[in-house]
Amino acid sequence: MRAWVVERPGPIASGPLRLIERETPVPGPGEVLVQVEACGVCRTDLHLAEGDLEPRRPRTTPGHQVVGRIAGGGRRVGVAWLRSTCGRCRYCRRGMENLCPDSTYTGWDADGGYAEYVVAREDYVYPLPGDRPAEWLAPLLCAGIIGYRALARCDLPPDGRLGIYGFGASAHLTAQAAIARGAALHVVTRSEQARRLALELGAASANEHRPPEPLDAAILFAPVGTLVPPALEALDRGGTLAVAGIHLTDVPPLDYERHLFQERTLRSVTANTRADGRAYLELALAHPPRVSTVPYAFEEADRALADLAADRVNGAAVLTLT
Repeated sequence: MRAWVVERPGPIASGPLRLIERETPVPGPGEVLVQVEACGVCRTDLHLAEGDLEPRRPRTTPGHQVVGRIAGGGRRVGVAWLRSTCGRCRYCRRGMENLCPDSTYTGWDADGGYAEYVVAREDYVYPLPGDRPAEWLAPLLCAGIIGYRALARCDLPPDGRLGIYGFGASAHLTAQAAIARGAALHVVTRSEQARRLALELGAASANEHRPPEPLDAAILFAPVGTLVPPALEALDRGGTLAVAGIHLTDVPPLDYERHLFQERTLRSVTANTRADGRAYLELALAHPPRVSTVPYAFEEADRALADLAADRVNGAAVLTLT
C-alpha cells in the first residue's frame, strides 16, 4: 500500500514527509483493518512532522481523523486520536481515560490514516453512517470531538459570552455548537478568511485583537502561548480559559491581578474520552453542522500541511482517497 511517513522531522518547507510503498498491515487480536476513504489533516499532524511533538517511533504515518470501511466486512467506521488505554488505572476507573498514563494515540504511537489502510483497536473505533460524505465526516473525529471537550472545559454558562482564539477546523465546529446553545460568540484571529467564515456562521464579532466585551468563557485553539495573558485579561470575573491544543509555545509571565484574580481560571484540554466521542458524534449526526472543508488528493498530503502551516486553509483540510 501507499503511505506517507515522517522521514525526518523539521520545518514543513524542508519536506519532512515522504510518500512510500509498504506492506499492508495485518490486524492482531481485537484489531480491525480499515480501508481509508478520507483522513482529516490536523494541526497535531503538523506538530509531529515539524518535531514540536517528539516522534515516538521512526517513520510514523500521521493522521487520526480517518473515515473508512472495515476490510472484508464493509462496516463504516471512524478512527480517531485515542487509540487505546489500560482500562485499569485510577483515571480509567473513574471515567478519565484521556489521562491514562499508558494511553496510546493514532498517528503518533501507531501508524495513522495518511495511508491506504490503517489498523485500529475495534473497541476504539466509532460506527459511522454510510450515507454521509467521508469528507464531511472526517473533521468530526478530532476537530469536532476535541472542540466538544474544550467547550465543556471552559464552563460556558447558558447564553454566555464565549471567546474563541484562532479559527480553524476545530474552532469553526465548536463555534456552531456554542451558538446553538445561545452563546454570543466573539472570534479573535489574524486570518481575514477565517473572520469572514466566523461571521457567516453567526459570530457576534470577529477581529484581530480582542473581544469587544468581557467574556464568560474562552477557548484558545491557536498554539500561541503569548495569547494566554490577553485571553485571561479579556475574561469577566469567574471566567474560564481552556487551552485546546496538544502543543503550545511558551506562556509569558502572568500578572496575578490582571490575569487571574477575581477567580478567573486557566485550564488545559488533554485528548478526549470515548464517551466524548460518542456524545459529540451523536449530536453532530442529529444536528449536522456546516463543515467547511478543503479537499486534497492523497498525493498532496505535504501540500495540505504546508497550507495549514501558512494559515491558507479556511476550515478543515481533508485528504481524499476515494
